[in-house]
Amino acid sequence: MSAALRPPSTDAPALEAAAGAPSPFRLTVVGAIVVAALYFGRGVFVPLALAILLSFALAPLALLLRRWRFGRVGSVLVAVLLAVLVISGIGAVIGSQFVYLAEDLPRYQYNIIEKIKLLRGSAAGAGVVGRASSMLKNLGEEIAGANSSEPGATEAPAAGPEPLPVQVVEPEPGPIEVAERVAGPLLEPLATAGIVLVFLVFILLQREDLRDRFISLAGSRDLQRTTRALDDGARRLSRYLLFQTALNAGFGVVIGIGLWLIGVPSPVLWGVLAMVLRFVPYIGAPLAAAFPALLALAVDPGWSMVLWTLGLFAVVEPIVGQVIEPLVYGHSTGLSAVAVVVAATFWTLLWGPVGLLLSTPLTMCLVVLGRHVEHFEFLDVLLGDTPPLAPEESLYQRMLAHDPDEAAEQAEQILKERNLVGFYGGVALQALALAQYDVNRGALDQERRRLIRDTVADLCAELADHEDVPPEGQERPPPSVIDADRLPPEWREKPVLCVAGRGPLDEAAGLLLADLLERHGLGARVVPCEAALPANLAGLDTTGVQIVCASYLDARSLTNARYLVRRLRRRIPTAHVIAAFWTMTPEQASQRNAAATTGADEVVTSLQDALARILARAESAAAGSGAVRSAAE
Repeated sequence: MSAALRPPSTDAPALEAAAGAPSPFRLTVVGAIVVAALYFGRGVFVPLALAILLSFALAPLALLLRRWRFGRVGSVLVAVLLAVLVISGIGAVIGSQFVYLAEDLPRYQYNIIEKIKLLRGSAAGAGVVGRASSMLKNLGEEIAGANSSEPGATEAPAAGPEPLPVQVVEPEPGPIEVAERVAGPLLEPLATAGIVLVFLVFILLQREDLRDRFISLAGSRDLQRTTRALDDGARRLSRYLLFQTALNAGFGVVIGIGLWLIGVPSPVLWGVLAMVLRFVPYIGAPLAAAFPALLALAVDPGWSMVLWTLGLFAVVEPIVGQVIEPLVYGHSTGLSAVAVVVAATFWTLLWGPVGLLLSTPLTMCLVVLGRHVEHFEFLDVLLGDTPPLAPEESLYQRMLAHDPDEAAEQAEQILKERNLVGFYGGVALQALALAQYDVNRGALDQERRRLIRDTVADLCAELADHEDVPPEGQERPPPSVIDADRLPPEWREKPVLCVAGRGPLDEAAGLLLADLLERHGLGARVVPCEAALPANLAGLDTTGVQIVCASYLDARSLTNARYLVRRLRRRIPTAHVIAAFWTMTPEQASQRNAAATTGADEVVTSLQDALARILARAESAAAGSGAVRSAAE
């Protein structure tokens, strides 16, 4: 029996683990406490998270410097100093470019005023906007006139002496006040930067010690799993930071060169800003495009510069985001698209803009935690990019919902990577095995079984036009197709009869085999289990039947198969009888002596095996027929 059919484990260790697992209520309470702590302690946690993120980026450089004999402390200080110089250099470039741009902005005042007048004239002119504006203005005048003419309205009192104007003159600020106004807004960012540097230096210096302490807290009894989790998290974060930085730098260079060719002032500023803002998911690129677009609006008397600027971002960003990024690091982040959106929203609400910048790396850490710690597995399911359901489970769900269209859509996706025999035997048959397991435990009624059978029949019909060719990049010999003209006359109609063993699910498995046989040039038909009952066996149409296949999904049906094979032999004594137990392994069939127990000529346990054996008998019959014709000639 396949792993999908095994019932849940009930051994003692599993029960103990289940008993020790935290309850959903406890997890909810702990989660709420953690979120509250992250929110109210953001003054400490934000610098700590930034320092940890930077430590993952600088750790390879620090290790490289240690190999060059810079020493433990020296390598850390040099790596941190280089990072500070790079960040300070970017900040200096942005600041100097902003100062230069601010000096030139008054020159573009005329263009801005003219465009505002043009837009205002368009809005106030004829058309829907103009008529709506006039209507609202007239309504306002009518309401004001009605209020002034009400009976109870009193006249305004006579004007008295005009009030004397009063002007409040503030004293000139002193040096201390000027210093407070200038330095006040800078104190908090500088303090945060200082805390980040302190954390970063200590994390890099105590990297091994912190790792050992984390292992001791997380799972010293399972060093292999904990070490694998740390390595996985470090690898994902390092790859993400490295590739994202390289791609964003390339994005900034292309944007800067493009804006320089377009003629937008300060292209270096906008290129650097585009590189930095692209670290912010989703809104970073639009923000990077908004600033140069507004400047182009002010610089150019016309509209061409604005359109070229927006077109540059509209072309470059999709190429980088949708083409280059998947090719470079694919799914290395391990996050689903929905998880990225949810994480960006959550961390932004929690920590503001810094949370938005850190949302992807922090969520990657949560996914790694869920992937390697059993109690947090739900994090990997909710946030990870691994499909939540296996292909056979997903197909089984569509069978239960009687949705052949979605089942066919899923099949078409899978058939891009494997052939039809692989899909029928590895996915569709396993989905039917899951259904049989539900039948065995009493969770699937007869009506649902019929719906599953009908869905399988519809799926085969939907895939009737599918050309079973090797997937791209894979070499596979073409499947053998029987030439009907070479077959003896008694093999040319429907020589294969698939009989369902016990119910609609067995019939559905027979439909898969029959569809494969038809595609290989051999006629086949499927009959329900009721057709082979003793009372109905006489009415069973056996014209031209050469091979009978008894289909069973339940591997415990050896006794039932013995009586079915006995009845079929009495009804079709010349037919070759095959007993197919689709959820049984060849080793199990041998151990249980399935062929002798059932009385069948042979036993198969997979669609591929059944297809190969039936086609082999057909080829043998065709060869024998050819020999007879040659002798007669």
